[in-house]
Amino acid sequence: MHDDSADSRSRFAEEARSERPDLTLLCLLIGAVADPSLDEAGMDAAQVELDRLAGMLPYGPKTPAAWAAALAGLLGDRCGFRGSAADYRRLESSLLHEVLRRRRGLPILLSAVWTEVARRAGAPVYGVALPGHFVVGFGDPEGSGERVLADPFAGGRPLTGAEAELMAVSATGAPLDPSALRPAATLDVVRRILNNIQAWATARPEQSAVALWAVELSLLLPSHPVRLRFERAELLIQRGDFLAGAAELDAYAEAVSAVEPATAEAVRGRARAARAMLN
Repeated sequence: MHDDSADSRSRFAEEARSERPDLTLLCLLIGAVADPSLDEAGMDAAQVELDRLAGMLPYGPKTPAAWAAALAGLLGDRCGFRGSAADYRRLESSLLHEVLRRRRGLPILLSAVWTEVARRAGAPVYGVALPGHFVVGFGDPEGSGERVLADPFAGGRPLTGAEAELMAVSATGAPLDPSALRPAATLDVVRRILNNIQAWATARPEQSAVALWAVELSLLLPSHPVRLRFERAELLIQRGDFLAGAAELDAYAEAVSAVEPATAEAVRGRARAARAMLN
C-alpha cells in the first residue's frame, strides 16, 4: 500500500469517528483511495466547485418546494447533473470528484451533490435512503410543515408520496416503512456508497483490488457488520495473500464462535485450507 493511500485511509478513519462527520470529505477520501491521482489540490477543487454551485442559487428564505425547484433548475437543468442506466456500470459514478466532473452518477452520489450544494446555500435539506433508490428531502423532517422529495437521478424531479411508495414496493416487495423517510445519517450514506462500490467490483472478478479497499474502508467505520471480516479474508485469499486471509478467517471465527460454533468451525477449516495453499 503506498503512503498516499495509507494517509487517505487514516484520514477517513479519523473523520468517520469525529463528532460530526463531513460527508463531502469522506466521499473525497473514498475517491483518493480509488484514484491515487486525486491529491489535496484536487480535493480542494471539488470543495470549491460545491461552493461555486451553491453561490449560483438565488438568495433568501424559500419554501421547501421553492428550494427543490431552485436546485432542480440549477443542478438538473442548467448544469445537467443526472443519471442513466449506464452509470451503474462505471466505478466513477460512485466517486464524488468524478461525479462533479462528469455530472453523472448513481442516485446516492447525485443526492450527495444536491444536499451538499443546498446545505451550503442554507436550505433545509437531507438525504433520504429509500430502498433501492436514494433521493433528497427539503423541509423539516420532524415538523408538521411542508416536506418535498426530489429525485436527483432524474434531474431533481419532485416525487409524490405515491411515487416514493411505488419505488419501495418495486425494490423490496413490501410497503414503504415510514422510517425510510427520515434523514439518512452521514455514516449510513457512506456505508451505502461503499456497499455499492463493493457490489460493482464483486460482479467483476478482475476488480478484486477495488472490492478489497471498499471492504477495508467499511471496516474503518465505527460500527460495521462482523461479516465484513469474512469478506475481507476471502478477498485476500482470492488475491493470493493466503496468510493474511487465513489470519482474518481465524479472527472472524473467534468473533462468531460464541453464537455460531458450527460456522466458526467451518471457517477455521477454511483458514487451514488457505494456509495449506502455501505448501
